[in-house]
Order: sequence, then structure tokens, then C-alpha cells
Amino acid sequence: MQDEPPAGSAAADASKPGMTPDFVLQILDFAYAKAITEGNPIPCAQELAATYLKKEGDLEKKIDSLISWQIAQCTTSGILLGLPPGFLFAPLTIPANISSVIYMQVRMVAAIAHMRGYDVKDEQVKTLCYICLTGAAAGGIIGKAGIVLGKKMAYAGVQRISVEVLKRINLIVGARLLTKFGQTGLVSFGKMLPLAGGVIGGIVDYKSTKTIAATAREVLVAQTQA
Repeated sequence: MQDEPPAGSAAADASKPGMTPDFVLQILDFAYAKAITEGNPIPCAQELAATYLKKEGDLEKKIDSLISWQIAQCTTSGILLGLPPGFLFAPLTIPANISSVIYMQVRMVAAIAHMRGYDVKDEQVKTLCYICLTGAAAGGIIGKAGIVLGKKMAYAGVQRISVEVLKRINLIVGARLLTKFGQTGLVSFGKMLPLAGGVIGGIVDYKSTKTIAATAREVLVAQTQA
């Protein structure tokens, strides 16, 4: 008889009913649609970017300011205090702390993309943003997709990829994030006591958001540069 994976392990979390790469991708799609749609109770990515673009300094300083604020906000307790009840993921039935963090991270990456000259409503740009969410794994995904980083090269590379290949890349991202959730315990946070879950979740959220921001800065090269 084959041994079952240890409780709380990545393998165990990944094997839970409903937790599949496709399900993770549904979460990302829902979060991204919310993040770039105007008229919601909180500013969308473009509106957030516009606020920081009005600040003093060059573009990179403005992006630094945006990232610093978003990292500070990405703690489980802080996010839940700042988002309207029922705003996120009601149809997907996942814990509010997880959905809130994902939304804030997706919106941050999309805002960085907008600030660097990308059209965040473009499907290819959405894929680049999803890749950023994988953090350290982004380089491997980009390499397999044949995207070359450099001035205007990341976007140009992903634009040449067919819709079907984009879908496969998105599923790869979903699989990588599912593994990541299992490794960090995000998948099981919903079962934890609120206080303990909030404290531990906040530490993980801070570290992951910082990594995602650094990845976005590398992947989303400025499209306004020569």
C-alpha cells in the first residue's frame, strides 16, 4: 500500500478535492478581472498606478513607493480590514485571507505593468503578470516559453506566443502556485485559529509579496524606454 503524503505537505494540499492548477487559475482570473476593472469600491490597478505616477521623482522611484506601500499592506489582518465585505471570490469559496492577499498581489503587479507602459487588458500582459506571481520560478517559466528578458523583449516575446500556448503557460503558473501554496501552508490557513492564522499568514504574505514585487520589476521591463 502506498503511503499517504504527510498532512500539511505540498503533495497533501495539492491532492485536496478542488485544489487543482485549473482552480488556481480561476482564482487568478477572477482576481485579475477585479484588479483591472474600474468602478469597484477600491481603486483598480490603473487608478492605483495613476496615483503613484503623480508623485515626485523618476519612474523607478515611483514604483518603489508603490511597492513599499503594497508590501506594508499585504498582511492578512491589514488586508481584511481594508477590503469591503464580500468583495472577493464569493463564487470560489476560498478563505478570505487567501483571496485578499492574492487580489492585492495581483493588483500590485498589474499596477507596476501599467506604470511601465503595458496594456493590462491585453491577454499577453495578463500572462506576464501571472508569471510574476511565481516569484523565483518565473525565470524557468519564461525560459521554457522562449521569452527573452531585456528592453521591450519580454512583452515582444510573449506577443508572439499563440493563445493556446498562453493557456498552457497559465496552467503551468497555476501548478507552480498550487505547489507554492502547499509549501507555505497557505492552502491550510483557513483551518487555523484566526489569531494564529493572521500572525503566521502575515509573515508569509510579507515575504511572498516582496519576492513578487522584485520579480515584477525584472520581468515587466519598461515599454517606454528606447
